[in-house]
Amino acid sequence: MKALQIAEAGVVRVADVEKPVLKSGEILLSIKYVGFCGSDLNTYRGNNPMVKMPVIPGHEVGAVIEEIGEGVPEGFHKGMAVTVNPYTNCGKCASCRNGRVNACEHNETLGVQRNGSMQEYLVLPWNKVIPANGLSAKECALIEPMSVGFHAVSRGQVTDIDTVAVIGCGMIGLGAIVRASLRGASVIAIDLDDEKLELAKRLGARYVINSKTEDTVKKIKEITDGYMADVVIEAVGSPATYVTAIDAVSFTGRVVCIGYAKSDVSFQTKYFVQKELDIRGSRNAMPEDFRAVIQYLKNSNCPKEELISAIVKPEEAGDALKKWSENPGKVFRILVEF
Repeated sequence: MKALQIAEAGVVRVADVEKPVLKSGEILLSIKYVGFCGSDLNTYRGNNPMVKMPVIPGHEVGAVIEEIGEGVPEGFHKGMAVTVNPYTNCGKCASCRNGRVNACEHNETLGVQRNGSMQEYLVLPWNKVIPANGLSAKECALIEPMSVGFHAVSRGQVTDIDTVAVIGCGMIGLGAIVRASLRGASVIAIDLDDEKLELAKRLGARYVINSKTEDTVKKIKEITDGYMADVVIEAVGSPATYVTAIDAVSFTGRVVCIGYAKSDVSFQTKYFVQKELDIRGSRNAMPEDFRAVIQYLKNSNCPKEELISAIVKPEEAGDALKKWSENPGKVFRILVEF
């Protein structure tokens, strides 16, 4: 069967690999669409230390059920549109013991620590297959990245009395904006690109700040009458935005970090103490985050098509990654169609 591989930094190829064999307790998926995410872009650039190449990328999945193995419980049927939970959990580490399986110490995400879903067929344990009745396979490929943003809002314990600043309006940041606004918070969206900020407003942001042309911290101070943001969600992963998050959060506020900087970050650590901050990591997503995104996409007027920057065939994926790498700020999601 056909599979897309990142063979080495900057080199993408279509390979012929063996079709997976279905076993008891598993489901065979026919892959329809898979989204490229930031980790795939880092792999393409040669900046992902967790990946051993060549690797089949992809964990943002839109698929239909092709075949169901023995021992799979009721509720699944052939032709059902589904997405997948692309993470593993060992069940034994501290995170798993505490019920936070999304942060398993030994997690292996599809397309990162193990081969991913950019292939014609994929076999997974049934409990990693998530039905999405009412959504198309293409729409299913949007669920996982949005769920990461939803999870960050949960980590921030956002309520309706909070002002939430979201730094970065890519797919994950937009997910955080949606979830925070659904919880009744007043949301400030921050990005370098006016088109992304305009979409953020349509998805629930009350205020927008173009950090390229405006002083982000000063603007947040004006918006909040000097109190600053109760919660800041960092969804970029750069030293500059990490520092901005600490500067922009209120005294006794919460900072939630989704992105991770690829180089050292210098902080005025006095703010950690003076503000008595809660600084929280946010990794992957929980099953309830997936369910919440599915419900949102089904029951809202979300402009789903506008979240998709391009749909390409596997043979075109290398060129698409190259263009994205050259201009990363303009892309929401590139989907590969199988």
